Amino acid sequence: MRKAAPQFIVVEGPVGVGKTTLAQRLAMTFNVDLMLENVADNPFLPRFYEDPKAVALATQLYFLCQRARLINPLKQADMFKPAKVADFLIQKDQLFAGVTLNAQELDLYYQVYNHMMLEAPVPDLVIYLQAPTAVLMERIYGSEVEYVKHISEEYVQRIADAYVAFFYHYHDSPLLIVNTADFNLAAGADDYNMLLGHISDIGPGRHYFNP
Repeated sequence: MRKAAPQFIVVEGPVGVGKTTLAQRLAMTFNVDLMLENVADNPFLPRFYEDPKAVALATQLYFLCQRARLINPLKQADMFKPAKVADFLIQKDQLFAGVTLNAQELDLYYQVYNHMMLEAPVPDLVIYLQAPTAVLMERIYGSEVEYVKHISEEYVQRIADAYVAFFYHYHDSPLLIVNTADFNLAAGADDYNMLLGHISDIGPGRHYFNP
């Protein structure tokens, strides 16, 4: 019999990797609450993909405020709330800021970020999804969201590289690194069931799943 899921699972990875799809599937499998950032609500995002420099700060601050609202109920004192699967780690907000903002904008961003004093419970497990940039671009171009197709390959590569650097130094939670290049996140059973086995048996430290 499969053991219960960790109480708080976060699925992360660069744009196009499928983190929201996997988070939804895991929440359904384990019958737990799902916490998603609603990217489509950001009114600056369509213009950002066409002209990133023009609205980078506004785009980033909108996401920061949205993520802050989502994690605000997840204070350490509230850990008796139902188990959750989320498709974002609050610390990754700084990752995107570092890639998209210039020095002056980044300084203002950190003033806002530090003023918010963001806190969230440490996840019981972080699942970091990876894929080659070519695969990410293929998935982005296959998206039903038209404006996301304006995203440049150079930007996607920079974000992917920033994720690699971020998780190289990440030690707050058990970390499962998943190669999704040949993993159908939306359907299929074999690879997914193998992933569930890894999740159920995971221990401290860094782990890898390469179906």
